[in-house]
Amino acid sequence: MINTFKLRSLGMALALVGIFSSGAAHAAGDEAEDAIRDRLEQSIPGLEVQDVSVSRVDGLYEVTTNNPEMIYATENGEYFLVGDLYQVSEQGLSNVTEQGRAEARAKQMAKVDHDDMISFSPEGEVKAEIFVFTDIDCPYCRKLHQDVPRLNELGIQVNYLGYPRSGPGTPSFKKYVSVWCSEDSRAAMDKAKNGGSVPPTSCDNPVEEQFRLGGEVGVTGTPAIVLEDGNMIRGYVPADRLAQGLGLL
Repeated sequence: MINTFKLRSLGMALALVGIFSSGAAHAAGDEAEDAIRDRLEQSIPGLEVQDVSVSRVDGLYEVTTNNPEMIYATENGEYFLVGDLYQVSEQGLSNVTEQGRAEARAKQMAKVDHDDMISFSPEGEVKAEIFVFTDIDCPYCRKLHQDVPRLNELGIQVNYLGYPRSGPGTPSFKKYVSVWCSEDSRAAMDKAKNGGSVPPTSCDNPVEEQFRLGGEVGVTGTPAIVLEDGNMIRGYVPADRLAQGLGLL
């Protein structure tokens, strides 16, 4: 997180901010991307522009950066706004920015090797998969784990990724590593989620990488449930309600 660039609320998103008083010639295509990148990075210390693309709104470009909030900028980079873009249509209110986040999140999650996850699969047909960023010591993560048999019964495969909220090097982080490195990681997960002690062990593991991935896809707490389409459910949801949302009940 960039201390000098704190992005807060939708109210802030509605405030159009000028970062230069002098005008600039209109740019197009690659020129617009270069103009936006140069102006923002020069004006905001620590900001790194990762991608610039045309938005659904004429005259505005979506700017993805190393900050989780989306930036929308004019094509010459002179003005920008921060936050989520909403669309009002006959179907109601929709969050355009979150739709884009979900698409990007789905692509990121598709790159994760299933062998790096701790998965609990149905005995029969897998009708849906969920990807759960979890913390061994999180009470609601433990509550969700109690629902895993029911989720499996409903045809939902549960894939766990490590997100020990206290971060690398902490007891919770080491506990997750021990679970992942156990000879039977599923049994170790069951034991740890039920409050049992798992023998400390270590090995080459993906936990720190998954922790970083969680930050990249917008995890702010646990459990964080990512669906196959990239949409994220933040927090615990009972098994049957989750299945209903997935169209399985």
